Amino acid sequence: MADLSLLQEDLQEDADGSLDFVSQDEMLTPLGRLDKYAASENVFNRQMVARSLLDTLREVCDDERDCIAVLERISRLADDSEPTVRAELMEQVPHIALFCQENRPSIPYAFSKYLLPIVVRYLADQNNQVRKTSQAALLALLEQELIERFDVETKVCPVLIELTAPDSNDDVKTEAVAIMCKMAPMVGKDITERLILPRFCEMCCDCRMFHVRKVCAANFGDICSVVGQQATEEMLLPRFFQLCSDNVWGVRKACAECFMAVSCATCQEIRRTKLSALFINLISDPSRWVRQAAFQSLGPFISTFANPSSSGQYFKEESKSSEDTSVEDKNRIRDQEVPEDILIRPEDVTADPSTSNSSVKLESTMEDDAETSSKSPGEISVSVDSSLLCTLSSESHQEAASNENDKKPGNHKSTLRPEVGTSSQDSALLDQELYNSFHFWRTPLPEIDLDVELEQGSEDKFSPETAEAAPEVPTPGSPSITMATRKELEEMIENLEPHIDDPDVKAQVDVLSAALRASSLDAPEEASSTEQRSDAQDALGVSELANCRRSPDASVPFASSAVENMDSTLRYIHNDSDLSTNSSFSPDEERRSKVQDVVPQALLDQYLSMTDPSRAQTVDTEIAKHCAYSLPGVALTLGRRNWHCLRETYETLASDMQWKVRRTLAFSIHELAVILGDQLTAADLVPIFNGFLKDLDEVRIGVLKHLHDFLKLLHIDKRREYLYQLQEFLVTDNSRNWRFRAELAEQLILLLELYSPRDVYDYLRPIALNLCADKVSSVRWISYKLVSEMVKKLHMATPPTFGVDLINELVESFGRCPKWSGRQAFVFVCQTVIEDECLPMDQFAVHLMPHLLTLANDRVPNVRVLLAKTLRQTLLEKDCFLTSASCHQEAVEQAIMALQMDRDSDVKYFASIHPASTKISEDAMSTASSTY
Repeated sequence: MADLSLLQEDLQEDADGSLDFVSQDEMLTPLGRLDKYAASENVFNRQMVARSLLDTLREVCDDERDCIAVLERISRLADDSEPTVRAELMEQVPHIALFCQENRPSIPYAFSKYLLPIVVRYLADQNNQVRKTSQAALLALLEQELIERFDVETKVCPVLIELTAPDSNDDVKTEAVAIMCKMAPMVGKDITERLILPRFCEMCCDCRMFHVRKVCAANFGDICSVVGQQATEEMLLPRFFQLCSDNVWGVRKACAECFMAVSCATCQEIRRTKLSALFINLISDPSRWVRQAAFQSLGPFISTFANPSSSGQYFKEESKSSEDTSVEDKNRIRDQEVPEDILIRPEDVTADPSTSNSSVKLESTMEDDAETSSKSPGEISVSVDSSLLCTLSSESHQEAASNENDKKPGNHKSTLRPEVGTSSQDSALLDQELYNSFHFWRTPLPEIDLDVELEQGSEDKFSPETAEAAPEVPTPGSPSITMATRKELEEMIENLEPHIDDPDVKAQVDVLSAALRASSLDAPEEASSTEQRSDAQDALGVSELANCRRSPDASVPFASSAVENMDSTLRYIHNDSDLSTNSSFSPDEERRSKVQDVVPQALLDQYLSMTDPSRAQTVDTEIAKHCAYSLPGVALTLGRRNWHCLRETYETLASDMQWKVRRTLAFSIHELAVILGDQLTAADLVPIFNGFLKDLDEVRIGVLKHLHDFLKLLHIDKRREYLYQLQEFLVTDNSRNWRFRAELAEQLILLLELYSPRDVYDYLRPIALNLCADKVSSVRWISYKLVSEMVKKLHMATPPTFGVDLINELVESFGRCPKWSGRQAFVFVCQTVIEDECLPMDQFAVHLMPHLLTLANDRVPNVRVLLAKTLRQTLLEKDCFLTSASCHQEAVEQAIMALQMDRDSDVKYFASIHPASTKISEDAMSTASSTY
């Protein structure tokens, strides 16, 4: 007992001491308490000071001197030696800055003078937690626009540039580069281009720290989108080329991930001639992780080639002058007007200039063509590199022969026309000389897009001056060029053989071997046909081909990877080389060949190969899902006229073994139907849609969520066929999957407008009544809305017999249901009909009111509670009831009086409450959820 008494005395003394301590704090001013705890040796006390700074400022906000004093103490607290205190202080800075902004008249320039220097200084703090907190604070301040533009230029950017200096700490440098990239969209184009862009370009070439290059690559797209097209093409693209060929696979992977954003910031020509070849190298990268990222970005990258005139997609290209816009518009018109049968796109047969002298530099080719097109139509000359013809085994000549069998008589027969204005007899003679069986059965090449002026000048002959101006060119069948090409291919095959174990490398070797064999086969035929073509040229008095030499000072985007560049050039040519040996290649199958002129063919071929099972083993197990995800974008880019290129791929994806792939297609099939139009949808998508209807619930839900969007695109006869299948949605793999039935009810509301009143009554009515009796209240609530909309539609039909029949069925099935839940459902339906005014009030009073009022004597209180809400808070709120149905007001008032005298307190409450004092929908939902 003595020990217990001593303990009580100790506790009493401690309590008295704590009370004295509290009373002392209460006697101190806010600044006094701040000074007391800021000078404490206890770290937790100083942390508490940092947390309470905002509250202290609010207490003294009326006195400008006290506010300045608090801010000065913040500056002293920022010098605390404990990192946790500094980190806690930095977490409070954005909140304090917002307070200073709101009270700017009292404490002007407070943030710029006291807080911003602390934030900037902490960016180089030795403690990692403090640096991370300051970085987050800086971004938050920039996002909320609490930092003045002048302060950004004079205080923030100089510090970040200093932190990214070559002698800076590695971790600090990496974090500073990341901050610069993230703040670029917030500070705008001007500051980014003047202050951030030069240092960013330097960091992209940091040879010592790959982490810095990786951060630059990851944020490259954001920088491009901020600075615009001109700065991107002039300053950033060379750096991007270097990063894409970086020695570290993580840097190349980051480049692949941001490729779409970079592409959106460039013009169409660079996108086609440079970026497409660059992307092919990433797809063929030795690292599996790089290839995986590249294939994931392939679909989005292809979508950047979308032509606004055909797809409706526009990409914002800043810093574009009106002249550039007019040039692009002319190019767009030219692409539309040139017939497809004279198109061979030079962008699709790009070759790297670093491979050999026999390669073609297509940029100079396109520039020459552009200069030529600026002349008058009568001065147009056709320019095609002769070495390219030799490298491609003269396949452009065989295409002219193969196209003869497919094109209409009125179209042009030859792709490479020796003279604009050649007579039909001479053209037929030339085509006959070019024909042989090997050329006829070989898969045709993509076509080069010749200028529209070539089409316009096809009726006029060249003037003698134009003929004399045409330079002399080497013959395409020159043995020296052929030997150089063969030697080059042999060397490339030898370089790739050590890596033959890689499936991608093996595919490259197969392609190059096929090209070598084709070159060997064409050599004898070219030698014999050269003299004939030369005689024909002399007779016509014009050169067939223009000399398109490679520029000696052409810049090469990569220091190495010549083998991959040549492969990317030739791959699309021999992609179907196995099929070329099949003698059963019919003209119908030839028309279905996957050749188009919207995007570089090599990109499309790689995209189509994503469904190859070997890709799942060598690249990514979910590569088919990525292909399915981006397919609508690719289809929109290609347009419905090129749907034949994607049809087989789409069918392969629709039958994929992975349900995630089919689910992805199911969620987007309605978008694809909009792109393709009603005819292609009925022919190609409807069978796949029908298959999805019988698939797993995970796949069916994708179809169900957009059922209305898809069916409205079909012809009315085809649409009616699905009336018989709607009942199947009531059956699911898991009966607990109530969200499936709720989505069905939502879609049925939308489908009412697509079908006639008879179809609605015969097919949709049974489903709706079934859903009204569902076990889950959320499904029933949506179903009440469905039934009320159905009543509205059928009543407005002429004659309204279907509406009357539906109302009678509601009365029999629900209003007189032996289960109280059915009778409550009837009240819910009546309530919804009143709220949405689905029936004229006089018709409601005749058909539904008498049966509704009989429920005032229902034996279940839950039914009477909902009836009281409906009468008092819904029906009496409608002015139309008070005017048009005045004869029924007395019956309603008697029912309400009876409910006010009810023995249940809840019934009496809702029958007596004023109508405007509660929200009927919320009350109804609460009743539905609480009573079931």
